[in-house]
Amino acid sequence: MPLPFKPFEHMTEQDYAAIGFRCGLEVHRQILTQTKLFCRCPAGRYSSEYDAEVLRHMRPTLSELGEYDGTALMEKKTRKNIYYRLHRDTVCTYEFDDTPPFFLNDEALSIALEIALLLRLNMVDELHIARKQYLDGSIPTGFQRTTIVGVDGWMPYKDRRVRIRQLGLEEDSCREVSDVGHDRVYLTDRLGMPLIEVVTEPDMVNPQEVYEVGQIIRRLCRSTGKVRTGYGAVRQDVNVSVTGGTRIEIKGVPQLWRIPRLVYNEARRQCSLLHIRDQLAQRGVTPENLSTDHADVTRIVAKTSYVPIQSAVSAGERVRCVALRRFAGLLNEPTQEHTTFAKEFSDRVRVIACLTRLPNIAHSDTASETLLVRDWQRLFKALDADPGDALMLVWGPERDTITACEEIMIRAREATQGIPPDTRQALKDGTNGFERVLPGAERMYPDTDLPPLKVDEKQLESIRGHMPEFVWDREARYRQLGLTDALIDALIMSDYAEVFDRAVGEHHVPPVFAAVVLTQRLKALRRSGLDVRLLSEKDLLDVLAMVAQARLAPEGVFSVLRQVVEARSGEKGAYENGAAVNDIVANLGSAPSEAEVASGVRDAIAQSVGRSFPSEEHRRRFVMGQLMRSWRGLVGGRELSRKVQPVLMETGVRIAAAGGSRAAATKTKA
Repeated sequence: MPLPFKPFEHMTEQDYAAIGFRCGLEVHRQILTQTKLFCRCPAGRYSSEYDAEVLRHMRPTLSELGEYDGTALMEKKTRKNIYYRLHRDTVCTYEFDDTPPFFLNDEALSIALEIALLLRLNMVDELHIARKQYLDGSIPTGFQRTTIVGVDGWMPYKDRRVRIRQLGLEEDSCREVSDVGHDRVYLTDRLGMPLIEVVTEPDMVNPQEVYEVGQIIRRLCRSTGKVRTGYGAVRQDVNVSVTGGTRIEIKGVPQLWRIPRLVYNEARRQCSLLHIRDQLAQRGVTPENLSTDHADVTRIVAKTSYVPIQSAVSAGERVRCVALRRFAGLLNEPTQEHTTFAKEFSDRVRVIACLTRLPNIAHSDTASETLLVRDWQRLFKALDADPGDALMLVWGPERDTITACEEIMIRAREATQGIPPDTRQALKDGTNGFERVLPGAERMYPDTDLPPLKVDEKQLESIRGHMPEFVWDREARYRQLGLTDALIDALIMSDYAEVFDRAVGEHHVPPVFAAVVLTQRLKALRRSGLDVRLLSEKDLLDVLAMVAQARLAPEGVFSVLRQVVEARSGEKGAYENGAAVNDIVANLGSAPSEAEVASGVRDAIAQSVGRSFPSEEHRRRFVMGQLMRSWRGLVGGRELSRKVQPVLMETGVRIAAAGGSRAAATKTKA
């Protein structure tokens, strides 16, 4: 695709096809177990408090083939101090590799097998535990235990299939608290919790498809009722490539709605990097003849008015300058929205040299925004650079600035080759930044502490007999019942799908009404501070059935459910802890007869005498309000309006028919 790239909102399927866009998805989801995967510490307990802090330093080790993983070597350069904050209730010696692992959590395996079967994966005969190196400090042992449960599955999407490469079962990592300079701090409460990883093939051909496939996997997992929910319980990685590029992984996207813009920006970035490579080639710059060098220029810029450098020099830090031969003008090339090529260098400096105070670089392509012209002229002279070159400044502790210059030169060499195989970090503005070098197969090696575990066919048969309906079949069925997309989504992700099916199938409750109660009304109760877990499935079925039998008005459902919860939570003492829906509905009384309605209307009109109303419509509302307070839950508003109308007409007030115009209500007689 020719540059400049189209804005996100204007991109079409044809545009993505023209650049050879492809994308795959990895969904990491915590599953709902009582304990962690390889120890018996409780899972799902979070706390920012800690009882102790441990300091560790990571170092790379050779793989089984005698090779170092590139990511591990990169992490070594950072010289990070890794601090772990420990809470006595959620961590044990296993997680620091001081105790051998327990056998794999059976509950976690059963859940993983169920989700694998729902994705039509082929189950492996034996589970083989492997160790995967993680030297960013997110796992104190330096490795994660992981295993593959199933391979080569698929799920329907639009008019085709999306292939599922595999489903893995593994340990979750620590929660990062901060990462500033050479210090990185983690909380260990999440460490070791069971996590599934669903990996698709790169079958999505535009950003919206990635989002939609992610939604299907999300709903499928939630339909089991056996996965954790809430922020941080699920994280998505997306793998993006374009023609002429390489696979780039964007890590840890916490919310699916962020994916389309992130994916668009990565595709745009890759096309931009290929364009920059071609421009360098036109200038005669190749990986073989690339020329870069750097020097300490603290003395030259010591009196600059540019505040970041001025502050660094005042603090006794050093300033170094890198000359990038024949790079002039390229550092301002747009790569993502609101982002230029220069940020590729800034990110490397931030992550690897640990110069995290921003801005951490200045360059000659933005000369007027940083140093004075005479300062740049002196720098060009000092490094024997000409106008076709670009200069880049870094500042900080001496050792860090040397590391920074080395990384800038490495990144410049990568620019002559196109797109470096990075792992990228998802940023809130929809762009991404460098996180680490893309890891390779060298970081995987067999675990020697745990034997292979044979997958039991009887266990698989038992799981097959109790699996939920395929989520895409359920969606189609709900759509036939007249549910909106929003209700379908909410119902599938709720814990009450089975209650809905029974209410509609056994008690003939209107589907839309049942779905609204089980999703929106229960959510409203929860948001009001009540514990809806005190409501049993029987409670919900009873109240829905009463509406279908005309024993309870639809408007009374919320009130009845609230009273049940309040009674059981001890907030109100009108009922014993065993209060049932029947008790509360019986206490409401029975629906008013025609005669009671007539009497009630006359009483309400009598109460309105002597009151001042802006209009007869307001008088009508007053009358209806008085009646609804008396009979709330026993008769619906529309039904009551129908019964009230003839009485009001007899007494001299005409009320608008149910669903009619309020303006139609007028006084007809004195």
